[in-house]
Amino acid sequence: MVPISAAMTRKLPINVVLYILGKDIGLMDQVKTGAFIKKLRTEKGLTQEQLAEKFNVSRRTVSRWETGSNMPDLDVLIEMSDYFDVDIRELLDGERKDRKMDKELEETVLMVADYSSNEKKRIKRIMCSYFIAGTTALLTNGILDFCDLPETFWIGFAKGSTFGLALVAMLLGLAYASGHLARFIAINRR
Repeated sequence: MVPISAAMTRKLPINVVLYILGKDIGLMDQVKTGAFIKKLRTEKGLTQEQLAEKFNVSRRTVSRWETGSNMPDLDVLIEMSDYFDVDIRELLDGERKDRKMDKELEETVLMVADYSSNEKKRIKRIMCSYFIAGTTALLTNGILDFCDLPETFWIGFAKGSTFGLALVAMLLGLAYASGHLARFIAINRR
């Protein structure tokens, strides 16, 4: 396969460029894109001939773009997006993206990110509490083992429970560090 440079792709029709790049050209509606180009042209108060002069093409070519039978070359699309002050994705989609909708989406994403951040902080505080409790239990167990105390029921109970608490804290820490704890919490919330 011959490598294609950026300069070469600028002269190819956009549907060929998308095909070369492996994009699904079925998602692009040429008629809708053409109607959008016509709408942008009429908003600027231009005739097809004036638009054709602006982009150094024939009036017939502009007509083909607007009917959706042809698409502009990539370099012309880039110039059009600059000239009409629209994003190239808007040109390809054939519609303007609603700025209000973008703002609402951004606000929603920020709220979700904030919630996620607060949730992570809460889990981190809980894990720190478990770590402190486990460390304290392990130290207590070590002190109980170090001291030569008579083996009574309560001393055995204290040794066993402090060892168990330390083991649970270590297992929770391992689950948190591996990400299994977060998955478990997410499943339980559903």
